[in-house]
Amino acid sequence: MKKEETHLFNPHVSVDCVLMSIVDHKLSVLLVERWDKRGETIGLKLPGGLIYQEEDLDDAAYRILNEATGMKRVQLKQFRAFGSPERTRNKEDVLWLENASNQKIMQAYQETIRIVTIAYLALCKPDRKAADTEYESMHWVPIDNLPRMPFDHNRIVNEAVFEIRDWADREPAIVFSYLPKKFTASELRSTYEIIFNRKMDVRNFDKRMKAMSYVIPTEDVKEGLAHRSPRYYRFDKTLYNKLKIKLNKNK
Repeated sequence: MKKEETHLFNPHVSVDCVLMSIVDHKLSVLLVERWDKRGETIGLKLPGGLIYQEEDLDDAAYRILNEATGMKRVQLKQFRAFGSPERTRNKEDVLWLENASNQKIMQAYQETIRIVTIAYLALCKPDRKAADTEYESMHWVPIDNLPRMPFDHNRIVNEAVFEIRDWADREPAIVFSYLPKKFTASELRSTYEIIFNRKMDVRNFDKRMKAMSYVIPTEDVKEGLAHRSPRYYRFDKTLYNKLKIKLNKNK
């Protein structure tokens, strides 16, 4: 008879996943429902949880995301750790985590409770389908309309917004991976405006886009418009990677 495999949680290290997307023209974050002992919804939180004692952090992030949302093909990137003692000041949050993980945390740490969380981040498309999820429902919530969440999840999301904007500046490929294969200059500008939460001058942005040699104009135009049909562009990932390698060598 095969022995059932069991896992022990590490009571002081967790992982939280921040998935961001543009939904209804707003930068939004994916939140999941939080349940009490009776199975009733008591709010929203980031997909996250304690890691297993023997588990690699990256493996934990993908496992936790899959258990919470059903998602598998999401490219997560670790972006920072949150370890302030203040994040576990609310004992109700810790008691909820004890119940959810069946792990004694208060008893192990008594009055001094510290749970360090490693935050992972991804910019993904909102049309990903979730299956066999642990949670009844998920919600794409605009970052400017966040509910009060447990621990320091609100702070984690706020820090993730700054990180996404930094990525868009340093690694614009993440913006193009989000866009369709063919896009107009207006669609590209709109994506940047939503990510950075500010209007961008059309002429200045057009100059910026023309300086991106990996943004290639196509022969196709967007049809069905009353005014002049805008041209479609495409992102040349091969050229982008070559330029990136060249720049790194020259540093």
